Formats: sequence, C-alpha cells, structure tokens
Amino acid sequence: MTHSIDVMLADGNPLVLSALSEIIERDPRFSLVATSATAEGFLGTAMRLPFQIGIIDWNLPALGGAKLIEVLRAQANPPRIVVYAENTGDLPRLAMSAGAAAFAPRSSAPEALLETCADVAAGKMVFPFLDVRELQSDPIQRLSRKERAMLDALSKGLTNRELSAELGITINTVKFHLSNLYEKLSVKNRAQAIAFFYSSRLALERDEG
Repeated sequence: MTHSIDVMLADGNPLVLSALSEIIERDPRFSLVATSATAEGFLGTAMRLPFQIGIIDWNLPALGGAKLIEVLRAQANPPRIVVYAENTGDLPRLAMSAGAAAFAPRSSAPEALLETCADVAAGKMVFPFLDVRELQSDPIQRLSRKERAMLDALSKGLTNRELSAELGITINTVKFHLSNLYEKLSVKNRAQAIAFFYSSRLALERDEG
C-alpha cells in the first residue's frame, strides 16, 4: 500500500481554505496535515511538522508567496510548493523564478490542482506554457541573494560604508559585489543600478496589477 502524500494548505480566503480542505481530505492519495490563513502560520508549521507539498496563495498575508518560498528554501528538506492563484500577467513566471514547483490557476477545476500536487510529489514541475527566454532575460533573476540584498540597500541611497554596516561585510567586499552587480545588470554605476531596480519594480507591479 502506498503512503498518502502529506499536504499543507495556506490561503487568506476562509471560503477557499474550507472548500479546498474538504476536496483534499476526500482524495485518498492525500493527507491534509494542517491549514493556515497566513504565510507566518505556514512557516511555523513547516518548521516543526514535515510535509511533502504546500499549496499556497501567491498573495498570502503578510509575507507573500515569493518571500515565503525564499525563506522555506533556506531550510533543510523544504516542502515542494504549488502556487494556487489567479493566472494573471507574469505570475507563473514569478512563481517559477521564486522556486515554486508548480503553478495551478484558480480558474481550473479543483481536480486539476490535485493532479498537479500528485505530479509534484512524483518529482515533476508543472507550469502553464512559459517562454523560458523571458526567464533568462530578466537580469534581476540572475542575481545571488547577497547581490539582491545589495541592490535593495543601494536603492535606499546607502553609501559604501553604510552598505558595509547594513550587510555586515567589509567595504572591499561591498566593492566586489557592486562590481559583479553592475556587470550582471549591464550598468556602469550606482545611479544606473538604482534606476534599473525601480524600473524593474514598476514593470513587476504593472504585471501583477
């Protein structure tokens, strides 16, 4: 007899949470171990209770899906995440870039979500059609976590000395990361890097809006 797939569900909408819980519990392939209305609740459970699959809403209060996935990926043996959300704009690409294992649109039947979860448990990635060239063409997606933190701090107008204090690294290391950052973003100086950061964020907000 095969073991059931342990699933945790997190959604800010209580009606969605209740309906999906019922659907998952009726399917003998799955065992619903917990539910949460917040990213923090999901994270707290994931820290103490192992499960294979997490189904989350992308706009989960209060951290949001992208940040939640990033924090989970830093843990040992994190659950695989299925993002269950409206298929708008760039969302499947953003979910893939963040490290989700699958994207299931809310417009599809709940049974399709369950099939997606079963595929992910079997080691597959499941996404609507994506132009992979777009994934590769967004330079911010190619930055390391340290470089992203650097760009974020840079956007606040911090000097090298302030960056050094903020990130807990030496000024020489700051210069090294800045040099790599400029090269990856194809910019020449910090003013251009900050302009790139804000233009990317505006484009992202337009897609999500």
